[in-house]
Amino acid sequence: MDDVKLCVQWRFSCGQKHMRILVLLAALLGGAPSFAAEPCDTQVPHAFVELSDVRLAYQSVGRDSDPALLLVMGLGGQLIHWPDEVVARLCQQGFRVIRFDNRDVGLSSWLGPVPEASLSYELVRYRLGLGVDAPYGLRDMAGDALGLMDRLGVRRFHVLGASMGGMIAQHLADLAPQRVESLTLLMTSSSAPGLPAPDARLLQQLARREAPDREAAIAQQADLLAALSSPRLPSEREQLLREARRGYDRAHNPQGVQRQILAILAEPSRVELLNRLRLPTLVVHGTADPLLPAMHGVHVAAHIQGSQLKLIPGLAHRFQAAFKEPLLAAVLPYLNAHKLSEAQLAQLPQPMMTYIR
Repeated sequence: MDDVKLCVQWRFSCGQKHMRILVLLAALLGGAPSFAAEPCDTQVPHAFVELSDVRLAYQSVGRDSDPALLLVMGLGGQLIHWPDEVVARLCQQGFRVIRFDNRDVGLSSWLGPVPEASLSYELVRYRLGLGVDAPYGLRDMAGDALGLMDRLGVRRFHVLGASMGGMIAQHLADLAPQRVESLTLLMTSSSAPGLPAPDARLLQQLARREAPDREAAIAQQADLLAALSSPRLPSEREQLLREARRGYDRAHNPQGVQRQILAILAEPSRVELLNRLRLPTLVVHGTADPLLPAMHGVHVAAHIQGSQLKLIPGLAHRFQAAFKEPLLAAVLPYLNAHKLSEAQLAQLPQPMMTYIR
């Protein structure tokens, strides 16, 4: 073994015999990382699950045996819009990270077309305080997420939702309170009346989805991303265009985004729902959010018993690299504090996994 030790300590060129010995020793000690598959590979292929009326595209990053963390994306966002480095960091904390495309975006099912006058007409009704007609609701989308976890055989899981995804996450926690271990809500709202409204021009940008060609659609999306960005940071036009191209080339469904907008507009206040939630909850919001001003996050936290609120100075309404570390610093300690292993979960009463859709 002395010559093997020399090979290790002094990095001398070893023969095949000594290399076989090293590989054997590494295997006996649990495996050599250089030869093992990376458990937190964010480039693993996506897969599909078939529910009763929708097909969902999803990606599972991490070990199946680790506690599951479900990420729920916001309006028009695809699973790729969760930054890979953030997904990897969450996985490295010991979570199985599951991200998916909501219905009507990405590679998940697209529903039928919306009449051209529908969105503008419903926006007028919304501003007048009248009811809005939507082809589906946010609770239906929460049912999609629960159906995904049923199909994956995940009994209990943590949920992290952003923007519209945070609204869906609220419904998910209400639909399956015995299955959601913790709730993390980013830049979201209770949809209660009287909260600060977004800038009217920003609403118009959100609703404007018509574009004559690919380049016009990409420029339009880059403009929207810029409007949702923090005023503290310099312009990043080229980065925004790259992000918009990536989303467009994977899947472009402007009518699906319009249907999601209708689902948000049709949503009543969730204050009563929030008041009955009894689970660990962290609310994270930016002080520079132009779409859902900070009072929206404050209001959500005020109505969830025992919740924690963290305000991040300068954060707006999208994931920007400059705010990656502040966001992770807010979220990771909280998730780790509520993480249970599969062995610990096995000791708890088992909820029934009923497919509700």
